[in-house]
Amino acid sequence: MSRRIIRNEADLAAIERDGLDAFLPHASPFALIEASARQWPERTAIRYLTEVDEHGTDVVVSYAELVRRIRQAANLFRRLGVGSDDAVAILAPHTLATEIALWAAQLAGCACPINPMLPPDHIIGLLRASRSRIAIVLGENDDMPLWPRLAPALRDSGCLSAILHCDADAPTAGSDGGFEALLHAENADTLDFAVAGDHDAIAACFHTGGTTGAPKLALHTRRNEAFVGRAAAAMYDLGADDTLINGFPLFHVAGAFVYGLSVLAAGGTILIPTRLGLRNQAFVKSVWKQVADYGVTVIGGVPTVMSALMAVPLDADITSLRMMLTGGSPLPPELADTFERTVGKPVRNILGMTECAGVVTIEPFHGSRVPGSTGLRLPFTQVRAFAATATPADLERPCAPGETGVIALRGPNVGPGYSDAARNAGTFDHGWLISGDLGHVDADGRVHITGRAKDVIIRGAHNIDPGLIEDALLQHPAVAIAAAIGRPDAYAGELPVAYVTLKPGTTVDDDELRRFVAPHLEPAAQPKAVTVLSDMPLTPIGKIYKPALRQFATRAAIGDALARCDLDPDAYVLEIDERGIRLLLRDPHQETAARGALLGMPINYTIAAS
Repeated sequence: MSRRIIRNEADLAAIERDGLDAFLPHASPFALIEASARQWPERTAIRYLTEVDEHGTDVVVSYAELVRRIRQAANLFRRLGVGSDDAVAILAPHTLATEIALWAAQLAGCACPINPMLPPDHIIGLLRASRSRIAIVLGENDDMPLWPRLAPALRDSGCLSAILHCDADAPTAGSDGGFEALLHAENADTLDFAVAGDHDAIAACFHTGGTTGAPKLALHTRRNEAFVGRAAAAMYDLGADDTLINGFPLFHVAGAFVYGLSVLAAGGTILIPTRLGLRNQAFVKSVWKQVADYGVTVIGGVPTVMSALMAVPLDADITSLRMMLTGGSPLPPELADTFERTVGKPVRNILGMTECAGVVTIEPFHGSRVPGSTGLRLPFTQVRAFAATATPADLERPCAPGETGVIALRGPNVGPGYSDAARNAGTFDHGWLISGDLGHVDADGRVHITGRAKDVIIRGAHNIDPGLIEDALLQHPAVAIAAAIGRPDAYAGELPVAYVTLKPGTTVDDDELRRFVAPHLEPAAQPKAVTVLSDMPLTPIGKIYKPALRQFATRAAIGDALARCDLDPDAYVLEIDERGIRLLLRDPHQETAARGALLGMPINYTIAAS
């Protein structure tokens, strides 16, 4: 496929004049990968690092071999009983084996990648909701003890006909077989069955909407995923000469499609930095050496990864590196500015949703980075702001350029809805996907996100439903009202915190409440603090007024960050209201220290002398 420069709306319009079929001649993930294999059969498709700084242990797979292994896995799944209406659950980190399983499952049936750190009962709910017939689970190893935690519960659930292990470092008792070993007996040259459905058939279901509670699965068609892979490759100008470090998990749409399938569609190389991804501290601490050794051109990671990379001294030649791609949580403009000054490479932002296979907007590589912007729409899509209402958006009332409303989109990336169609109301509406984000589209077509109509807490790239925290707190006999929100954090983006009021005559402290809710919530959703208030801020009609709580939490987060840099409360005045955040310093010479303290925190603020 030809590479075209995308900088602005005019370039998108030029692509659209050729038609969608010309832009997307291969409308399924496997068809994209097969096309790359025909053009570049011997090029490296995936390089999987099993050890850091032990290059001889890298597992390298060409495009031709990747296609062969995907066929083998698809034939294996079908032989194990996976039909066109069944799913293959993947409960393992991003590795070569799970890459193969993801694309193969979409041929035999449907793929259902699941966060293996979820509580077992929630995982079982997702297995049942997705009609998963078999599961692939990380085998025994020293890095992530998933097998002993998950396998017994999965077996006892009775909803799976086979549980296979993958990427094991040791014998894995209770498995129905090793995924990699079983592939060798399967036909690699052709599929032994006819793939059901066309490009608009369901390819995958990805869980979203929180980390516990009732299962919520967003459906993708083959065309949805292929379009996102092709469009992301075009926006980033990816080619066969690119090598992208992808440390995202495959249960996250960014890892699977935005920074995964996009590379495979372009004939480039995905570099997987061990099963721990970018949580592997040995890899992160040597990241610039890795860039130099492997000729890395692109790094993909959440904003917290950018902060971690900036802390690593530039001790190698990184001239191969073209850009840093980020998404999954809000990007503080100052963090991007500092990365570009420190590392000397451009940063490009994204707005994504699970319900549209990962991309709403992208800042194109050849375009300019605009602070506060998440970029341009994809070709053949529409992204607009609509008047906010209780529904939550009035699709008959589009906003003018620059006017704030609820962001919505439609196009080939938008999935058909949730597996439980009853959940579609308020999100999928006459072809539009309503994001729940508040923002505006400027006169140049760039999308700016200014808030969230939905209350979801984003910790790293992890979505947490505040209602689940609130429900857990309300089970305590002393709690009358509970509200959970995200507190700004320089590392995680947001951390869950909660505020409660108590019933008359009762007392309870933060530690007791956090211990009480711990058994009811997965680790990421555990509130970092629970504050007891004498009165909960309410709206005139008696609803909890969360903007006031967010101001409380933001004030506390900023105060803690400044204190760590020896700026005590007497050194500044902090003003937070609906107009924004203003930090007034009594000593202007402390501005550098203050900005350093707040670096990476997802807040927009100004600094001035008091």
